Amino acid sequence: MKRIALVMIARDEARCIERCLSSVRNAVDEMVVLDTGSSDDTVARARRAGARVHRGRWCDDFAAARNASLELTDADWALVLDADEWIAGGLTALQALRTAHEPFLGVITVTNLFGAQLDGASESPSWIPRILPHGALYTGRFHEQPRSHWPRRRVALEVRHDGYLEPVQRAKRERNQRLLAGALAERPDDPYLVYQAGKDAELRGEFEKARSCYQQALARADGAATWRHDLVLRTLFTLKKNQRHHEALALAQAESVRFAESPDLHFALGDVLLDWAASEPARAMSLVPLIESSWQRALELGERPDLPDSVRGRGSWLAAHNLAVLHEGLGRGEQAEAWRGRAAQMRAAAASPS
Repeated sequence: MKRIALVMIARDEARCIERCLSSVRNAVDEMVVLDTGSSDDTVARARRAGARVHRGRWCDDFAAARNASLELTDADWALVLDADEWIAGGLTALQALRTAHEPFLGVITVTNLFGAQLDGASESPSWIPRILPHGALYTGRFHEQPRSHWPRRRVALEVRHDGYLEPVQRAKRERNQRLLAGALAERPDDPYLVYQAGKDAELRGEFEKARSCYQQALARADGAATWRHDLVLRTLFTLKKNQRHHEALALAQAESVRFAESPDLHFALGDVLLDWAASEPARAMSLVPLIESSWQRALELGERPDLPDSVRGRGSWLAAHNLAVLHEGLGRGEQAEAWRGRAAQMRAAAASPS
């Protein structure tokens, strides 16, 4: 039987580290934490939860820290989690690794939570390689990725992540900005890093800078990049914020071939067109049918959690809510009420246990 280890790097994560370790403790053979300089009681909490904790030095390099943590175990498989994540389902799939015959990189669902607080947060799932066979290593000072010749396979393990919630993100933003600047200085033409620079600018409300970064990244990115879906959606958003509606429409049309089944693309296009109509009232009535059809198409496609960074609700209650607002603004009270009812039903169905 193959052995499985939970492997983590952590620093000042007393808020959440026990939650993470408790969620996986009964499914792994050992839990290894590399602490990179905590000043709170992260170490004590990790040990109390059953982890073996080692001390290490932080050198502004996530790949180096990840690799140092991987060296602390000789298990056949390493499940790599961060302290602000926790297992939400799929432990049976994790256990199946014990009888796996061939090594591979296991790609799991990590659902990111966004907003001011956990209650009511928006959700966006990503597929990320987090299960590594013994011997795999990371590369990249910031936004590190596993470097391996092994194939990638999806594993039905579900993880949730609250590190993007606003109160948590504020505490780490300065460090992340410094690391990103260093990585860009080394690789200024790397489209993934330019995309991350756009996200950083967007979070600060610098929408023109974000738009420029995103469009540079789009021009250089591989069409099959797993993060292209999110990049397209963010580019549409920043084009809208900069009143570049013609460019946004052209981008949505061009990417609709690649993302024909994305409710997010149609949802975002509806938002762009609505903003266009608001900024140019003379054009509004000609845009209304396109706005309506965009959100209806999102509903037809339904939820697509298999798409990287697809926001939960855009294929259901969020699109229905927008249609209610649209009809209300047009003075169509009966249709607005019908869509409002559908949105409430969809939201309730999504919230109820399956």
